[in-house]
Amino acid sequence: MDIDSIAGRLDPEVCVVTAASGGERAGCLVGFAAQCSLRPVRFAVWLSELNRTHEVAGSAEFLAVHLLARDQRALAERFGGRTGHREDKFRDVRWREGYGGAVVLADVEEWFVGRVVARVDGGDHTGFVLDPVDSGRRGAPERPLMRQSDAITIRPGHPVD
Repeated sequence: MDIDSIAGRLDPEVCVVTAASGGERAGCLVGFAAQCSLRPVRFAVWLSELNRTHEVAGSAEFLAVHLLARDQRALAERFGGRTGHREDKFRDVRWREGYGGAVVLADVEEWFVGRVVARVDGGDHTGFVLDPVDSGRRGAPERPLMRQSDAITIRPGHPVD
């Protein structure tokens, strides 16, 4: 079976997922995320178990999901190419506290906050199933969104295997 060939042809959007719990905050670039139910609307984001965001999200009630424009590479590199185990990724990034204490980034195309309704074991990633409760955007969604192929050269801030 050549699953790598099939996976390589897919090119979904990437997003930044942020979590806050117990006075800590974390965020990471995520390549595995999608709507997973129509009624009720649900969205799933998959976080690597090696990631600090996974640690904070494990006890978070809400997560925020942020869509990046293709030209926001610096923001993608900050959240994808660094580790929250060693530095504060939010330093010098505009953000605010959103619904339920979620961390909402200010300079993204669109975002939503979701209540965590389930956590699903997916191997080396955990799926966080979200019930969207709040959302926003900067303006008309005109800029193309960042895709996995745009972020493929970002070296991960933590090991991937």
